[in-house]
Amino acid sequence: MPRLPRAMVVDPVDVGVYHCISRCVRRAFLCGVDAVSGKSFEHRRQWIQDRMRWLAGIFGIDVLAFAVMSNHLHIVLRNRPDVIAGWSDDEVAQRWWRLFPLRREPDGSPAEPEDHELQMLVARVASLRSRLADVSWFMRCLSEGIARRANREDDCTGRFWEGRYKCQPLLDEAAIVACMAYVDLNPIRAGIAATPEASTFTSAHERIQAEAPTPLPQPSVTQTPPVQTPTAQATSAQSTTKTPTATPATRKTKTTAAAGLAPRLMRRDDWLAPLELASTHAEEQATPVPLGRASNRGCLPLTLAEYLQLLDWTGRQIRRDKRGAIPADLAPIVLCLGILPDQWLHLVSRYGTLFRSAAGRPSSLQDEATRREKRWLQGSVSARQVFA
Repeated sequence: MPRLPRAMVVDPVDVGVYHCISRCVRRAFLCGVDAVSGKSFEHRRQWIQDRMRWLAGIFGIDVLAFAVMSNHLHIVLRNRPDVIAGWSDDEVAQRWWRLFPLRREPDGSPAEPEDHELQMLVARVASLRSRLADVSWFMRCLSEGIARRANREDDCTGRFWEGRYKCQPLLDEAAIVACMAYVDLNPIRAGIAATPEASTFTSAHERIQAEAPTPLPQPSVTQTPPVQTPTAQATSAQSTTKTPTATPATRKTKTTAAAGLAPRLMRRDDWLAPLELASTHAEEQATPVPLGRASNRGCLPLTLAEYLQLLDWTGRQIRRDKRGAIPADLAPIVLCLGILPDQWLHLVSRYGTLFRSAAGRPSSLQDEATRREKRWLQGSVSARQVFA
């Protein structure tokens, strides 16, 4: 059965959460070590994480979770058209220029835009504003930049990704927490890590390291992913995604002023959306939004400690390949999300097979089926089994 048109899956007007997956062509190695040739592609994991970090500071999209595997990528995104609606026209133009500059410096970094160049972008600000909140444009800028860079390294041409990315709407908080745990525990399920804190290049690892007494050194907030070709032709700049290099301090200051944000020291996980939902909008806005992300809006009715505790126990059960009863102190956490405690491990370990085109409680799936003018969606039976 062909996939649905993306317009039927993603609503650009409303805030939504989406689980996106991109796979390499023929399931070839994206990262890791090729057992046949012995060649290591491990360094590409950092390429992808740096690229996601940079894009999170430009788009009006929150990154909730991610995992970079050997031949595929998981990322959970939340589009924020409500945030972008509050950006000025000049800020939208500045952000778009950072993505697709018409001129570049000799080192490949975006040149400082002239006033007339920004005015050309302001003239089409309505379409640019919608693109900066578009999940498809985020995934395009992520995937195309990595594909071009990998093809240059391999001295080849052609497809790097298998096809268009898979996009699965997460319809409620129960689906979001299950999907985030599934994504964060991918390295453990694959047998390449024993615990979440050892699962490098995942959002769980970033959050754990940020809470550590001595977190690992982080790139400067004024830097963006390195290595790109010199200036492309202006006529093709709008259709070619390039990985920018370090941004001059003057441009960063100007962009910061346009955004109305006060620069501050970034934590390791400041580019990721906060985990815990604020009780009120005022509480959410009490802290200045870091330069590396779109908003301070959380995503789960859990504290970071509760989520990591639940993640740690689940990861240990998966690693043992043995089903155990969920501890009494963790059962209320999943029960408050509407998940049956005795089904939590089954839900996370088999999430990829339980749900296809969308994930959520039975009522959420039925609402989504009605929106798509269908009688039901695949996963409805599974939802009735695992959700309270």
